[in-house]
Amino acid sequence: MRPVADIPVATLRGVKAVLTDIDDTLTIHGRLPASAYQALERLRAAGILVVPITGRPAGWCDMIARQWPVDAVVGENGAFYFAYDDKARQMDRVYAQAKAAREANVGRLWETARQVLKDFPGTAIASDQAYREIDVAIDFCEDVPALSIATAQAIADVFVHAGATAKVSSIHVNAWFGEHDKLSMSFKLLHDRFGISDEAARGCVAYCGDSPNDAPMFAGFPLGVGVANIKPLAHLMPHLPAFVTVAEGGAGFVEFAEKVLWAQGC
Repeated sequence: MRPVADIPVATLRGVKAVLTDIDDTLTIHGRLPASAYQALERLRAAGILVVPITGRPAGWCDMIARQWPVDAVVGENGAFYFAYDDKARQMDRVYAQAKAAREANVGRLWETARQVLKDFPGTAIASDQAYREIDVAIDFCEDVPALSIATAQAIADVFVHAGATAKVSSIHVNAWFGEHDKLSMSFKLLHDRFGISDEAARGCVAYCGDSPNDAPMFAGFPLGVGVANIKPLAHLMPHLPAFVTVAEGGAGFVEFAEKVLWAQGC
């Protein structure tokens, strides 16, 4: 991972969309700083597409799509995208799975989730679970005393052994049944809503993230940027970002956003 200072100016000038994780990428210690929110606003005002790509639940994503300065949001690790049309006052909701499949899969997930809670003392169902539609989130760090990343990975392995997909974020282990992930839904959103092909996206889309569940995005987008707090987790990731910021969390996102805006004369 090279410093963001090494990103070629020509590459920055070609950025048409900035996709970004939320937790510990836009936030710092669980809070969204004004500077990071303002960076989203400035990018969008400059005509750059802004899309959070998050493991957070559908209920939160509905609010983000409506109220944040963003063009859409991909949630629950790629289970769906929501995009709000301000003029029509209408939310476009697109899911990776049909409703019947989603409901059946959630029931199967809970069998494993209940066993995980028994086998891994100190874990809990994530406090945002009530607002989820597709996945189950196990809290190992957000609202419980922090457990190790090794423990989180062991929890993910239990879900994988049960046939599910599981990803470790900086705060949760998210598990679901299905082939979707952050990258597949991001490509679908970019193509279907904004007319950007997969090939074109690899040349004009930047992605910012901080944790193992961002690895597919770093594999898919050459202009991958990790905020500084990604470094302790790098050994868990099969794909790393090409660049890394000096600052952590939201301050690191601002660091990158300002470079894009400067390169584009904004």
